[in-house]
Amino acid sequence: MDALIKDFNKEYPKIKVTEQITPYQNFFTKLQTQGSSKTLPDVFWMNGPNFQLYASNGMLEPVSSAVDPANYPASLNELYSYDGKQYGAPKDFDTIGVYYNKALFDKAGVAYPTDGWTWDEFHQKAKAISDRLKGDGVFGVASGLAGGQEVYYNTVLQAGGSIISKDGKKSGFDDPKSIAGLQFVRDLVADGSSPTPSQLSDTPQDQWFINSKSAMFWSGTWSNAELLKSPIKDSIALAPLPKGERNATVIHGLANVVAKDSKNKPAAVAFQNYLAGKKAAQIQAKLGAANPAFNDTQQAFVKTAPWDLNIFLTEAKDSSFPYPISKNTAAWNKFESDLLPDAFDGKRPVADVAKELADKMNAALAKE
Repeated sequence: MDALIKDFNKEYPKIKVTEQITPYQNFFTKLQTQGSSKTLPDVFWMNGPNFQLYASNGMLEPVSSAVDPANYPASLNELYSYDGKQYGAPKDFDTIGVYYNKALFDKAGVAYPTDGWTWDEFHQKAKAISDRLKGDGVFGVASGLAGGQEVYYNTVLQAGGSIISKDGKKSGFDDPKSIAGLQFVRDLVADGSSPTPSQLSDTPQDQWFINSKSAMFWSGTWSNAELLKSPIKDSIALAPLPKGERNATVIHGLANVVAKDSKNKPAAVAFQNYLAGKKAAQIQAKLGAANPAFNDTQQAFVKTAPWDLNIFLTEAKDSSFPYPISKNTAAWNKFESDLLPDAFDGKRPVADVAKELADKMNAALAKE
């Protein structure tokens, strides 16, 4: 942001931009307080799960005509649009891929993943590695099961299901195809291909992978910085997500938004327009800060890692679905975190949990 502000001031030397940094765990709590008192920052970062809460309450300024939606993945424009208007200028994005450890694949005598691989092939490889390296305490895969973005949103979509209807009014978790997507995750845990949710709660998925205790994990580009510093850096490769009924990945990214009640709105809009442009995206990419959302500006970012980050770009273009949200995403996200561990652990049948989750989610959506 320092570099971007400095470059912005070359064109607008009289606009002073002051940064406010807030830890992530406090960020949206602070924003809600500022929103209630109409003291939101002039320009600030917004994420998908919180976007509709602010847009539906009239707290955001629609983007200006200088922000061309054609410059970004369509699914990101959709994520930051509400009631026919776009409010967020996409900043960056993450799709999900499979990071894998070539050394563990070699040790287990299992062939590396290939483009176009399927659920069955993924499961077979994970199971074979778990079985053959069990004595070393190694699992075939250890991925985050506590939130949907990394794993189960993707498997639900890959099965042809949905998390929420397009109009944001109905849960998709009770769809038989969605249940099949959740069952795929349960099956990995059931046969020992993956640690249990409680094991993953004790030791996060990235640590299993970095410590060579899992051969694969599903994640996005936010893992790059940590992996580049890890002792297994030279053994890491990246594969696209395996295909279920279809290829699918959830896409998410931050957006730059302007407060509707900004007292410096012309300057704020000018800054948002700059941040939405190609040059800002190129600076972001070159510094390796994040994978920029502006089309065809990602190659500098791709070069920041030895594994093939182009996979994320291809997925964004060909098989991405917007991160599932509603006006009060947090309400039903809590039901996911409360209920799904019992399904993945095998304490309750997946279908029963999915139907209860859908019922509670629908009740919450009816109140929005």
